[in-house]
Amino acid sequence: MKSKSNLYVDIMNIIKPKNLKISLFLIVFLSVRLGFSQQETISLEESIKAALNYSNDLKTGNLRVEEAEAAKKEAFANYFPSIELSGVGMYGFDDLIPPMPGIMEIGIDNLYFASATASEVLYAGGRINNHNNLADLQVGANKIRAGQARDSVILQTEKKYWGLVHLQEQQHVLHSNETYLNQLLKQQQDLLDAGLIAKNDLLRVKVTLSQLKLQKSKLNNSHKIAILDFALYTGIAYDTTMVAMDKFPDVVPPQIKYGSPDLSIISNTNYQLLEKAVTASKLQTDVERANLLPTISVGLSGSQLGAFDGSFESSFIPVAFGMVSIPISDWWGAGRQKLKQQKIREEIAVNNLKNGEDELQVMIMKSWYDLTDAYKQVVYAGENMHLAEENLHVSRDNYDSGLVNLSDLLDAQRILQEAETELVAAYANYEEQKSTYLYHTNQIEIPE
Repeated sequence: MKSKSNLYVDIMNIIKPKNLKISLFLIVFLSVRLGFSQQETISLEESIKAALNYSNDLKTGNLRVEEAEAAKKEAFANYFPSIELSGVGMYGFDDLIPPMPGIMEIGIDNLYFASATASEVLYAGGRINNHNNLADLQVGANKIRAGQARDSVILQTEKKYWGLVHLQEQQHVLHSNETYLNQLLKQQQDLLDAGLIAKNDLLRVKVTLSQLKLQKSKLNNSHKIAILDFALYTGIAYDTTMVAMDKFPDVVPPQIKYGSPDLSIISNTNYQLLEKAVTASKLQTDVERANLLPTISVGLSGSQLGAFDGSFESSFIPVAFGMVSIPISDWWGAGRQKLKQQKIREEIAVNNLKNGEDELQVMIMKSWYDLTDAYKQVVYAGENMHLAEENLHVSRDNYDSGLVNLSDLLDAQRILQEAETELVAAYANYEEQKSTYLYHTNQIEIPE
């Protein structure tokens, strides 16, 4: 594909002097088309996919799942026997064991000792089972948190995306009003030239147009900052010409689209985490209780003792053993207090679950009412804009007929601009509240 500069060269090579006017038109037209072709457009789905691939929070969540899986395997390894190998070799520059007349004619200056021990815990009060259950519980909790991180990334991406759409639509509002004021300014200039109006009418339109241009400048800066924030969050290359291709869709009453809010929070991920916290606390209590119980283990051990140079005959010694450990002092000391503290933590976890259940239901209902209010704002803002459009149309007819002055016409134009701005803001707020409600009710749509 040729660059823009090469295309210009090719065109200039075929331009004839007599067709210079047409050629200049072609160059301008081509420049505009090439400029628009460089404009980057992005959809909401593309934005979400990019953010999910880029998000460090999501990557961290997946790493925590892997960490929990490794901890689960570590805990499961406690079911198997513990095997240990050890060896010692010694060399003495003087005899380690001097000669003993009648028993050992020469001394021993080197020896080795090697042993292997295998032991298995038969009973530990349930500590091993509880640790495995805790590890398995942690895996499930981290998977839920990873899912929450994913949903949070989608929610924030949607908010930022619709924020871009909001600013783009607001730019369109200012552009259309600027066009209207420019036409009005031209009319005032013609009337002034004809001596039909005073100069202050022309100046009044210029002041209004200047104020609108200032609003455009501020809005353009806000738009660039929003694009930068969006790019940094999603990992998409920053480009000031980036355009969100979606438009605000027609809104549907939430009662029709989603029905009544479901206050059953069993499937809510926050509630599930609180439940797992209670279960984990109970398991921790069982672990502390098991620490006060005896531990019974058995094992086998084999050892080999000899000299490297064979100065004495090596010997193999097999041993079987059993061991019982009873933490008697913990029954009234530190172990008992640890158990008491853990029981208190368990009660706190149960209370947190009850409080969390109420808070989640309130949060769901609040997000629902926020969504229904946002829908009403769109409806009322739409009605207000239609009235403002009709008001401006009537005011313009009355102004042209000499029934109202220029101030009344400019007021009607300002009212319409404010109404259009309110409608755009209402649409953006509706999309944000819709995403928030779906997030709180675990209905976020996940792209494939």
